[in-house]
Amino acid sequence: MSPATMNPLLDSKVPSGDLSDAWTRHRFDLPLINPANRRKFRILVVGTGLAGSSAAASLAEMGYHVDVFCIQDSPRRAHSIAAQGGINAAKNYKNDGDSVWRLFYDTVKGGDYRSREHNVHRLAECSVRIIDQCVAQGVPFAREYGGLLDNRSFGGAQVARTFYARGQTGQQLLLGAYSALMRQVAAGRVTMHTRCEMVDLVNVDGVARGIITRSLQTGEFERWAGDAVLMCTGGFGNVFYLSTNAKACNVSAAWRAHKRGAYMANPCFTQIHPTCIPVSGSYQSKLTLMSESLRNDGRVWVPKTKGDQRPPQDIPESERDYYLEARYPSFGNLVPRDVASRNAKDVTDDGRGVGRTGLAVYLDFADAIARDGRAAIEARYGNLFEMYQRITGEDPYSVPMRIFPAVHYTMGGLWVDYNLQSTVPGLFVLGEANFSDHGANRLGASALMQGLADGYFVIPSTVTAHLAGPTLDAITTDH
Repeated sequence: MSPATMNPLLDSKVPSGDLSDAWTRHRFDLPLINPANRRKFRILVVGTGLAGSSAAASLAEMGYHVDVFCIQDSPRRAHSIAAQGGINAAKNYKNDGDSVWRLFYDTVKGGDYRSREHNVHRLAECSVRIIDQCVAQGVPFAREYGGLLDNRSFGGAQVARTFYARGQTGQQLLLGAYSALMRQVAAGRVTMHTRCEMVDLVNVDGVARGIITRSLQTGEFERWAGDAVLMCTGGFGNVFYLSTNAKACNVSAAWRAHKRGAYMANPCFTQIHPTCIPVSGSYQSKLTLMSESLRNDGRVWVPKTKGDQRPPQDIPESERDYYLEARYPSFGNLVPRDVASRNAKDVTDDGRGVGRTGLAVYLDFADAIARDGRAAIEARYGNLFEMYQRITGEDPYSVPMRIFPAVHYTMGGLWVDYNLQSTVPGLFVLGEANFSDHGANRLGASALMQGLADGYFVIPSTVTAHLAGPTLDAITTDH
């Protein structure tokens, strides 16, 4: 029995025919609105991370009136800034066999086959345009000697497709989207509402027509009407002791939408990240995540002998177990996140963990520094090394880092169809707030890709098709 048969609300609207050109055909078939008529519509965007800022800027550029709601005091403080390592795109600059299809395949596989394949293929298609868009906005991606944008590898892939700006990629991408957003604010097409929380979704005859917000400064409730609501509030996290999660509150908006009829999907699939700074004491309430990009040059190992407490520099090569390189020669230290995490737990359970607690493995850059020089490693990871040294008091240029898996975040979200529309007509859900491109073991550096693809390239077509449908009655806040 198909999901649509079980529940008529769950119509994915996936196009028929070949997967490779599904989005091109679908986009052409969607109805349009001419530029003059777009000025008659108002769209409410909740959230100002990568998905929210890019969507609001794109829709305002098209001529729509946009109201943007931000829980922080500035869109620049959205959690997207915390993504450090990079963003994937199938540019194949390294000429190592990458393609849209390979990025699609790796992402579906890295998501443990829990993603909707049509959405992921569209994501891989859009990836190439995302990089061009961000370069045009001035995002300072790293470049190689010849002037082309540089790439590095990430876990779960055998090609180098991750574009990066040192260890600040999320922050730089957000600044690009923020600049585009503020341009529209200055032009008068976007109205910004900061320090306010969405507390309810307004449905009129089963269609999303507005939201209720509460001011975080005065506590005052306000009502806002619109022709469509875009929820871009980011992923959510279950409450775990000592996780890396900093965004557990984000689910509040999604939960309120759920109470108004928006279904959720895959809410229990949790990602475990392999490169977290290990716990150091009972005083901690949160763990710090190190970028997965460090596995590009760092080699993961533990002593071969149980209970070996010697300093790492005193353990000779013959007595080290580079277990990922030995067990997975095709991927080595760049195995997917879940594989790296399980293996780290296996070796520590075997009594070969390092550090005071024994709940850690080494991530060693000695070979990379000897091969490329300290200056090269510092250019790639300098701010990450500085962060590690400030937290642990150890110099990772001199001694190996210590890392261990930690709960990162939950992969589910609000259910959406191929148009990013939830089970409530008129409520669209973008980026990590929706479930469609996620999986329990998400491929690294793809979450940023999803937020920008949805905001810059998908929602302008799909929300327009919704608004071009049956004529909507005049909207007032009297509902």
